[in-house]
Amino acid sequence: MIDPKVTLSNCETEAIHIPGKIQGQGFLIAVNNKTFEVNFISENFSELTGQSATSLLGKNLTLVEEKLQLTGAFTNFKFAQIIQAFNNGESANFLNPFYIEINNTAYNLIISISGKELVLELEPSDSNVEFTIQQTIGRSISGILSGKNLQSLFENAAAEIKNLINYDRVMIYRFNDDGHGEVIAEAKNETLQPFMGLHYPATDIPKQARDLYKINLTRIIADVHVASVPIITKKINTVDLDLTNASLRAVSPIHIQYLKNMGVASSFSISLISKGELWGLVACHNYTPKFINYKIREASKLIGQILSSALEYRLGEEDAEQFNLLNLSVNKLVKYIERENYIVNALTANNTTINNVTKASGTIIVFDNIITSVGTTPGKADVAEIIKWLKINMDEPVYYTNRFPEVYLPAKKYSAIASGILVCMISKQSEFIIWFKPEQVAELNWAGNPEKPSEKNEFGMLIISPRESFASWKQIVKETSEKWSRSEIAAAVTIREHIIYAKNRKENEIRLLNERLKIIYEQQDTFNFTISHDLKTPLSSIKAYSELLLKNNNSLDANAKNILERIQVSTDKMALLIKEIFNYSKIGRAGIELQQINMQPLINEIKKEITEGLQKENLQFIIGETPDISGDHVMIRQVFMNLINNAVKYSSRSNPSIVKVEGKINEDKVIYSIIDNGIGIEPKDQAQVFELFRRMDNAMDFEGTGIGLAIVKRIIEKHNATISLESVVGEGTTFSMSFKNYQ
Repeated sequence: MIDPKVTLSNCETEAIHIPGKIQGQGFLIAVNNKTFEVNFISENFSELTGQSATSLLGKNLTLVEEKLQLTGAFTNFKFAQIIQAFNNGESANFLNPFYIEINNTAYNLIISISGKELVLELEPSDSNVEFTIQQTIGRSISGILSGKNLQSLFENAAAEIKNLINYDRVMIYRFNDDGHGEVIAEAKNETLQPFMGLHYPATDIPKQARDLYKINLTRIIADVHVASVPIITKKINTVDLDLTNASLRAVSPIHIQYLKNMGVASSFSISLISKGELWGLVACHNYTPKFINYKIREASKLIGQILSSALEYRLGEEDAEQFNLLNLSVNKLVKYIERENYIVNALTANNTTINNVTKASGTIIVFDNIITSVGTTPGKADVAEIIKWLKINMDEPVYYTNRFPEVYLPAKKYSAIASGILVCMISKQSEFIIWFKPEQVAELNWAGNPEKPSEKNEFGMLIISPRESFASWKQIVKETSEKWSRSEIAAAVTIREHIIYAKNRKENEIRLLNERLKIIYEQQDTFNFTISHDLKTPLSSIKAYSELLLKNNNSLDANAKNILERIQVSTDKMALLIKEIFNYSKIGRAGIELQQINMQPLINEIKKEITEGLQKENLQFIIGETPDISGDHVMIRQVFMNLINNAVKYSSRSNPSIVKVEGKINEDKVIYSIIDNGIGIEPKDQAQVFELFRRMDNAMDFEGTGIGLAIVKRIIEKHNATISLESVVGEGTTFSMSFKNYQ
């Protein structure tokens, strides 16, 4: 019967390392490692001593020795001799097993430590098999390592281990990331049904059992039909004896029932370790009871360790081969990064792109708040939501899963293209590279329904009932992708490091340039102020003297007055030119204070300011839609003031003069157009219209400095916006500006 304490709620936390029992093929006694006082003893120890096990509790180990019928060459054997060697630092691997005979029966004495207790186990021993084992191991290892690839390595291992221990079935069992296992190689008796390719749920070998397999590299269950033997103690307020390192540790009743349901009478397992983690098991089943003595188990453990080393080496070889292929793309991208000024262009604009770093079908780069995609990816709105989720949930610099819709439910709607996700964080919470893998529908063949059934016991509690049917049960798995390989993850991490290095290097270069620019700007400010002051002073004097002459000298003829008036006009133009040049020089280094600008009142204000004093009956000023713009209010006002003023000025000779200002929102852009029906711009001049001091031939008889459009261009660029024009001579001009929509 299954222990009623093992329920659906605590199965995963069952303390299988302290079962309070041992398997029935051996005997156990635990003594204090200083006093040798007997604190724990198995109930069946009476079979060796002829008196109850309880009577030996609290006694010294020497009394136990007296009760044992040591025979043969071991009549004078003292446990203390072995224990002393153990306490003096001799390795358990060196001491174990120690061969003794009790009542003319051969036993292996196995010593381990459990807290302050020394655990002494006695189990049956086969004698005179050392030579055979050594010879067999040599042949087995040679046969195993003859495989040219991983699959042949596993197949050889299963066959050789079956020959060594003569079990009915030997399987190589690999754990997947979620803990469930798969049989990837098998050697069996011909009459048995194959288990090759079958999957087993993680609950068949729960986490605490997998953890023990990393400590105990072999595990024998000799006979599932023999009842476990209780361990007794007189110690009060003490926990059960920790049998983590004990060979005879009893088996969970769930697992015993599980094996019985499979028809298995005896099982033996060998751990396969890769990079310090449990990679899989050599799982051996026999359909009749079968005991393997300690020495053969140790020989099997050695084979398992050699197989683990070969496995790790072959996995490393395969990873290295794949990584070298992916690293070719990484190296190309590194060269692009070194060559390009803009990292995103380096990663996306060449034949080799960031997508080639992995086997992804699409990649997203989030850089400077701009989303750039390569290949097949979710839409921008979905990507924006993924980024929000990553900012909240991503704690480490690298995150990956091949079951993204399982952890992020909105991904179900685009699972066909993004069931797998690999993310590298470039800078904390703002810049990412995200690779996507498409859905890969898989068909898994389970050894029976993977859901553990339950039933009520006599106490009314729901208990685990190991499944009774192991018939192949098919499951179609959706919303998963091909797994991210270690090579892909390594390649992604490598390119991440290069990007961060390049980003930091460019930021340092920019910082140094900014420091130099600061000095240059300071010098330019001094120069501009000096020039402005030195030019304005004589101009002011010239204008003042000309005004005095006109006002106070009545003897001037008409020609002289005309000359003086022209001097005044020229000085005003010169003063305006100096002011415009000074404004132009300041824009390049002026900081931007981004804010949401209500464009309706701004444009009305500019219209009023420009049209005051004009013949309004000749001007048709049309204001269309005016969506808000994110920008620096002062600078945006200057842009619209210059462009609208030009439109009014250069259309003033048309009848009627028509000026139109209108805006519209186009996805993530706000686009404004300023249209006039003025003189237009020659095609040959359109490319130079934004250059400093550039005036068009057909505009020479209009007032202007040739600086206004240069100022407009500089402000637009400072806002990461764009400006363009369309013009037909004699029909008019349209200036269009495109700003990023941050709403």
